Amino acid sequence: MRLRLPYLFTSLLVTTSCATSHFFQPDARLSPGSAPADSATVTAGRHYQRGPIGRFLLGKHYRRVWAEPVALPVLDLTTAVPGGLKPGKVGGGFQTISMTVEGADGRTYALRSVDKDPSKTLPKPLQPTLIMTVVRDATSAAMPYGALVVPPLAQAAGVYHTNPRLFYVRPDEQGLGPTSERLRGKVVLLEEKLEGKANIYGLLAGAQDLEESEDVLAERYASPKSVLDEAAFLRARLLDVWLGDWDRHEGQWSWAAFKQADGRTTWRPIPQDRDQVFFRFDDGILSWVVSKAVAKFRTFGPKFQSIEGYTRNAQFIDERALSGQTHQQYQATALDLQRRLTDAVIDSAVRRLPRAVYRLEGARLAASLRARRATLPNAAAELYRLKARRVVVAGTDEAERFVVERRTDSTTVVTVYPLEGKKAEQPLYQRTFHPRETHTIVLHGLQGKDRFELSGTVRSSPFVDIYGGPDDDTVEDNSHVAGLRRKTRFFDTHRNNTISPGKETKNRTAHSVAPHAFDRDGSGR
Repeated sequence: MRLRLPYLFTSLLVTTSCATSHFFQPDARLSPGSAPADSATVTAGRHYQRGPIGRFLLGKHYRRVWAEPVALPVLDLTTAVPGGLKPGKVGGGFQTISMTVEGADGRTYALRSVDKDPSKTLPKPLQPTLIMTVVRDATSAAMPYGALVVPPLAQAAGVYHTNPRLFYVRPDEQGLGPTSERLRGKVVLLEEKLEGKANIYGLLAGAQDLEESEDVLAERYASPKSVLDEAAFLRARLLDVWLGDWDRHEGQWSWAAFKQADGRTTWRPIPQDRDQVFFRFDDGILSWVVSKAVAKFRTFGPKFQSIEGYTRNAQFIDERALSGQTHQQYQATALDLQRRLTDAVIDSAVRRLPRAVYRLEGARLAASLRARRATLPNAAAELYRLKARRVVVAGTDEAERFVVERRTDSTTVVTVYPLEGKKAEQPLYQRTFHPRETHTIVLHGLQGKDRFELSGTVRSSPFVDIYGGPDDDTVEDNSHVAGLRRKTRFFDTHRNNTISPGKETKNRTAHSVAPHAFDRDGSGR
């Protein structure tokens, strides 16, 4: 017999309490008593347990894992790293209690709670309601110990990584400054914070600097002397997809700078914060409905459920760090990852879970990783299809020459050169596009007096959108694509630009042009 919606809602009211400050377990230890010594038996979040109706409606998620007792070391700031740790600045995350802790050698680390409180993501009128309790409950879809599994897999894949460790914070902890009270009694994760020269060591030896994405992108677009290692970023992104890690926005990356023989600086990506690997969500009636509306909330399992969902949060950084990668490179990288991520590597990585958690999830997790490895080239093909649909080709704040050659009905080649100087004929960028894959190529001149040249007469070609930037630019369009729709579109102002339109040019100039969201602030860079 079908359950009617009013009955489902009433059942939900019964199985979940209204929003309350007492939602979370007061202490991760099962039997709080005297202050623990070196280790403690704890649960990551026994408050996520639900009865049969609650599990049916909201999903089983990882509730058993959150409530499973595990033994963890007690955080001792004097011994957690050689030389000890001292408190730094408090983090600004909406959901996680986080802070920076500093080592005696100048290295920095992120210390954050494993459990999350997403209440601040809701409007204030909803925070005292049942909705907040349901949103809080969704944290149980995350695997609380998943980050421990990632380092050996990343190492084998050839991807930089951090080395997170789990601790329990004693209930009388005083050494974390103003954050001490908020972290007492909680399970926390300690992870290298790879920012600044002091944190260059180990796998990163030889790097000149470590920066966040915002600063790296600023350098990339300031001058051709800074480039992103797109091949390394593609490798890291395919690893993300394999792990089902959907929360890979630009703030989740650090970048290491390496000087090249030609004088340029190459920035190589370092993924951080693996809180959402192995996500398990759509295993309840209501969570299944939500997953159909929000594609990123899918369940990690043997099959890739939604490549678009896995990559939605990373759209901004993907668009800027994968624009030169071809289908062949996607496939070659996927095949190489298949070779590297052997059964032995997978089994060894999964064994890093706490013993009790391994008994619950280890076999299933390893089997899913092996099954996803087998179809990784298919996932890579789908990822390429999504990223190839609209490709952004950006210059720098120096003057560049953008050359678009509509060579055949199936081939359009875009090449970017420095406009002046001895290296004016050495391409900064080149890629061949196919209209069956790419609908739109977006050219961004940024600052500098840029030149855009288009040529070729064909029957089929992608749209080319040109954003010249704030300086004087030149557009010369000698191309033609058969059909009624003009496929060269120029977005800029009337003033200070030289336009030689052809049959394809659709001049979108105006006295003012709304900022294109090339950067988060809409500045165009």
